[in-house]
Amino acid sequence: MDWARDLPDWPKSALSRRIATRPHRWHVQESGTGDTLLLLHGAGASTHSWRDLLPILAGRFHVVALDLPGQGFTRAGTLRRCGLDAMAEDIAALCTANSWAPRALIGHSAGAAIALRLSEIQVNAGRSPSRVIGLNPALGHFEGTAGWLFPALAKLLALNPLTASLFSFGRPRPSRARRLIESTGSRLDQEGLDLYARLIADRDHVDATLQMMAQWQIDPLLGRLDRIRAQCMFITGAQDKAVPPRVADQAAARIPDCRVRTVPGVGHLAHEESPQEIADLVVDWLD
Repeated sequence: MDWARDLPDWPKSALSRRIATRPHRWHVQESGTGDTLLLLHGAGASTHSWRDLLPILAGRFHVVALDLPGQGFTRAGTLRRCGLDAMAEDIAALCTANSWAPRALIGHSAGAAIALRLSEIQVNAGRSPSRVIGLNPALGHFEGTAGWLFPALAKLLALNPLTASLFSFGRPRPSRARRLIESTGSRLDQEGLDLYARLIADRDHVDATLQMMAQWQIDPLLGRLDRIRAQCMFITGAQDKAVPPRVADQAAARIPDCRVRTVPGVGHLAHEESPQEIADLVVDWLD
C-alpha cells in the first residue's frame, strides 16, 4: 500500500509513524501511557484490526500496534524473513531498539504464535517473559486434506510472481471481503469490510501474506508448549470457523500457566466484533 496516498484515511493514522529497524521499515501506531502492551495482528490483516480495541486499552496502557513485515504499511527489507521465528526475532529487535518492555503481548490468530515465540526469546535473553494474550490463537495444524494440501499450495503460490496479481486483481471489492470474513464466523460493519477489501486488492500485502503462509513452521513451537514460562490467557470466539475454540483448549492444556475465556456470539475476528468485551477481559486479567 502507498503510504502517502492511503495512510491519511487509514484508521488511527494520526498515531502512525515509520521506524527503520533492520531489515524492515515498520509501520507502528502508538498511544497512551503506562505499561506497554504490544499488539500483533494475524496473517493478512494490519493495524486496522485494532482500530476499536486500541483506544480503549490506551486509556490504561501505553499501546503499540505494528504491521507485520510486508503487510499493511510495513515495508519488508526482505521477504525471506516472513516465517514465525524470523518475524519474532525482528520484532524483538524492534522492541529493544525502542526500549519497549511489554507487560503483555496480545496476538490475534497467527499473531498469538508470534507472541509465544517472543516470550521464549525474552527468556533466552535472561529476561522475565511478558504475559501473553492469544485471541483465537492459531496453535494447531490444518485438519484433513488441508493438513497436507494447504502448506504445499501456499509454497507453490508464493513461488509464482504472478500469484499476488491474480489475488489482488482489480479494484477493492467489499463483496469478496464479506465472503472471506463471514467464512471465519465473523460479521463486520461496512467500514471493516471496506478496509479488508483494500488490503486484499494490494499486491504487496498479498505477496507478503503468501510468503508468511509458505514459510510458516509451527511444529517446533508446538513441541515446546509445555516449556512456555509466560503467563497466558487465550480468548476464543464461540463462532470461530477459522480456528475452532478446541485448538486453544488443547494448547492451553499443555502450557503450565494458561487459562481460556470464551466469548459467545463472535467469530475469528472477535476483537473487531466486540472490542469492549475483549478489552474488559484483558484489563481484568492484567489487573
